[in-house]
Amino acid sequence: MIKDKVLDGKHVLIGVCGGIAAYKIPDLISRLTKLGAEVKVIMTKSAAEFVTPLTFQSMSHNPVAVDLFSEPVAWEIRHISLAQWADVMLIAPATANMIGKIANGIADDMLSTTAMAVRAPVLCAPAMNTAMYENAATQENLETLKRRGVLVIDPDSGHLACGDSGKGKLAPVETLLDEILCASAFSKDFAGKKLMVTAGATVEAVDPVRFLTNHSSGKMGIEIARAARWRGAEVTLVCGAVSEEVPRGVKTVHIQSAREMFEACTSRQKEMDVIIKAAAVADFRPAQTAEHKIKKEGAEFCGEIRLEQNPDILAYLGEHKPSGQILVGFCMETQNLLENARKKLERKNLDFIAANSLTELGAGFAADTNTVTVLDRDGSIEALPNMSKFCVAQHLLDRVRACL
Repeated sequence: MIKDKVLDGKHVLIGVCGGIAAYKIPDLISRLTKLGAEVKVIMTKSAAEFVTPLTFQSMSHNPVAVDLFSEPVAWEIRHISLAQWADVMLIAPATANMIGKIANGIADDMLSTTAMAVRAPVLCAPAMNTAMYENAATQENLETLKRRGVLVIDPDSGHLACGDSGKGKLAPVETLLDEILCASAFSKDFAGKKLMVTAGATVEAVDPVRFLTNHSSGKMGIEIARAARWRGAEVTLVCGAVSEEVPRGVKTVHIQSAREMFEACTSRQKEMDVIIKAAAVADFRPAQTAEHKIKKEGAEFCGEIRLEQNPDILAYLGEHKPSGQILVGFCMETQNLLENARKKLERKNLDFIAANSLTELGAGFAADTNTVTVLDRDGSIEALPNMSKFCVAQHLLDRVRACL
């Protein structure tokens, strides 16, 4: 969960159409303002029949535009000034009527007129009855918008307010928020770059019921993947056991064991510009995995499980690193942090390594924050203060960008 003011100073313009899903938009506005955004709302007259303009005014702390010919608050052409003000525009819920208007260049109310004048990224989140959504005219209009660069956020399927079931539910507020963040929060300095991140814990089976693993939640790797996507990278996330939902918009490869992660990473290495290994990979696995559950009675190896080493993924990637590829590792220790991190950096041919101690307050497994020391190949050391894992991810990506 992002808690930093990542939208500080950003202008988000939201167009609300006349659909029952309009009631969800105040929640979105609340989340946007908590992330630092300034939000302004345009409503159609039909939307005002579902949710009052006062509701949106109270949530956004800004006047709400409804009528194209209302008395202006300041001497300005209001739809033009709003279009110029916006860093990103979201139309949600977007009705079939409004989609048709914008696709066909019809500008006859405040919202459609402003949408025609916006040069910032425009997002469109349809919400309507399934039959209306699947109608050929609606689908053709949505394809027209996509060709013109509008990002269409597909609706969900489920039970609709009209009583039907099918596709047409407004995408969840979390999805709308994520797409706004992706469109406007950061510069796209990783555009055209392919980046692979590993996250979470590997799982090594003892028998069909039991396994060996570790305490990793995957939060650090997930935040790196999220931040890289928002900065324009094409992201592949190789994901073990994690406690968080994986980010939208990234290609996710789910694995369980260290050997599966080895195969997933090594088979994709050559196509990547950047690899960041944040997963907690088991160094050892049971030498044998029992075919059936091991019973307490008569267990032959009660009290001992023979282990063997897993392949060292990071060492292999470092040994086979193509020219120009950036390889970043993580190191978690309980003692001799910098000494062990330096050895790992050199032994595995990394460009830099992020080291953190499990004994540090506010760092380590499952926490939302981390305290990291970054060691470079040139011998430099930078100790970062305790910060959110998302901020750590941004700092590491800044370093990667400098290397590229």
